[in-house]
Amino acid sequence: MAPPIGLAVLVVVILVSVPLDPNSSGTLVLATTTSTYDSGLLDQIIPEFEARFDCDVKVIAVGTGQALRLGEAGDADVLLVHAPDLEMEFVRSGHGLYRQPVMYNGFVIVGPRDDPAGLAEVLDATIALDRIAERRAEFCSRGDDSGTHSREKALWAEAGHEYGEISSRGNSDWYLSL
Repeated sequence: MAPPIGLAVLVVVILVSVPLDPNSSGTLVLATTTSTYDSGLLDQIIPEFEARFDCDVKVIAVGTGQALRLGEAGDADVLLVHAPDLEMEFVRSGHGLYRQPVMYNGFVIVGPRDDPAGLAEVLDATIALDRIAERRAEFCSRGDDSGTHSREKALWAEAGHEYGEISSRGNSDWYLSL
């Protein structure tokens, strides 16, 4: 089996604090990405946090876009998300108080053994995406307004492709939005 193609792409996962309600019930609402939630990390760190700060933490696991909307609505106290441009805009718009990188993600493009896009030796994401588009090799996207999806769209733009023109919404027969 051919190894997956590693990309030199890092996305910072960050913590965005939103104003806390001084009349709150002692429960801190953390909106985080599903990938962070599914990693099991929160199961390891939340109990110690709750004991140290004498509070309960309620976790809401959603995509980055939805987590940011929860923060904007005041329905989350802390956000652990990964879409740096959206996060900075969130803070600039007055919805958050502080942005701090705490982790990073790496992205990998995987495909069939017969390698229809010819990516076996490609390590640059923009070259890989350009080849996929050029050869109309089937591409499956999350298409879910997550931080991962936001980064994917930015990479398509860096590769010189307008997302609306290649996406399923643009009537593409090779780009699939799951």
